[in-house]
Formats: sequence, structure tokens, C-alpha cells
Amino acid sequence: MKTPENYPSEEALIKEVCRRIRVARSYWDAHNNKACRREREKALDLYNTLNKDQKNKIPQVLRVWLRYRSEKYFGCDSTPPGKQ
Repeated sequence: MKTPENYPSEEALIKEVCRRIRVARSYWDAHNNKACRREREKALDLYNTLNKDQKNKIPQVLRVWLRYRSEKYFGCDSTPPGKQ
């Protein structure tokens, strides 16, 4: 995964965070929880590197899904994934 320093601009970093959240949501809609969890973690890692002004540039719908709705299913209080 690219680190925040590898992105050429602030806009590119914000765009990548939005892209990763959308990918995670598409995996969520397809009921692919393992891939969703992995993509969500990558998005959250990048999201946490942003400052407050940068976070406000991310659409609210994506922020809500990343921080709250998905936390219900993928947070530390959720049931861990089972072995297949």
C-alpha cells in the first residue's frame, strides 16, 4: 500500500481515500466480508493520516459509512471472522 507521502498532492490522497471507501462499500454490498474488511482497514489507515480540513473534503456519506456504520460490523466489539 502506498503511504501518504507517496501521493503527489493532498487532492490525490483524498481521492484515494474516497476510492477505497467506495470499493469497501461495493464489497459490502456483494457480501464479500473478508475483502470488505481488508479494504476498509486500508481506507481507515489513510483516513487517519488526514487532518480535520482534509477529512471535511470527503463526502459525508462515505465518512459515516467508514466511521460508524461499518464500525458496528467490523469494530473491536464485533464477532471475529470464523475460520473456513
